[in-house]
Order: sequence, then C-alpha cells, then structure tokens
Amino acid sequence: MDLDGAEGFVTVPELSRHHVEHPADVVHVGQEVTAEVLAFELFRPQVRLSLAALAPDPLAEFAREALGRVVPGTVTKAVPFGVFVRVAEGIEGLVHHDALAGSAVPGVGDELSVEVSDINLPRRRVVLRPAP
Repeated sequence: MDLDGAEGFVTVPELSRHHVEHPADVVHVGQEVTAEVLAFELFRPQVRLSLAALAPDPLAEFAREALGRVVPGTVTKAVPFGVFVRVAEGIEGLVHHDALAGSAVPGVGDELSVEVSDINLPRRRVVLRPAP
C-alpha cells in the first residue's frame, strides 16, 4: 500500500473477521482500500494496517444474543482438554473435558447442542457446556 512514501502492509489475519484461504479472496493488487492503522515504526517508514478492524465484530454481536442460551454447533476439533465447537460463522467455543464427564466424547463433525456459559471478548474465548 502506498502511504505517501511509507510502506503499509496487512497480515492475512487482519484482512477479514472471517477465515481467509488466500489474500486474493479479499483484495487484489492495485485495489484502493480503507484500513485502520495498528502500528507504525519510526526507524523505517512502515505501517501495519487492518481491514478487519473496520468490520463489525461477529463475536461481540454473538455475545449480545447468545450468552446463556442453548445453540446448535458442530465439533471442529478434539483436544486433550475438551472439544471445540463451531456455534456460528467464524465463532468456535470450547467444551472442557470436565463438562463432558459421564458422557461420550463427541468426535469431529458431530452435531452438539451447547449452552453458551461465558464469553471473554478481550481474550476472544467462548466457554460452552453440553445443553441440559
């Protein structure tokens, strides 16, 4: 990006609030964009930018609607401490293994009804538990 002589760049995670397979899915060479300045370096003319920062935060929107509710989800990953469940586009939460005690551990691809028990916006974490 041309910023009056300074070099601006956007990392892939800062292109969109949603998963991006390839930067060309979001932008193309020569395209003019509006971006938020994240940081700049004085010792070399370089500016770190974000396109995602200008878009509404889907996690904040989800938090307003879903906290305390039971929602459907799909297990996306099983780890030693629990399972991650996609509860909305671009939003996954963790069901800790302690919450699964006494029931079969779901596998990747399994559908699961979960209760959204906590959302930590600064840390971008969603805590889930199996629906009662």
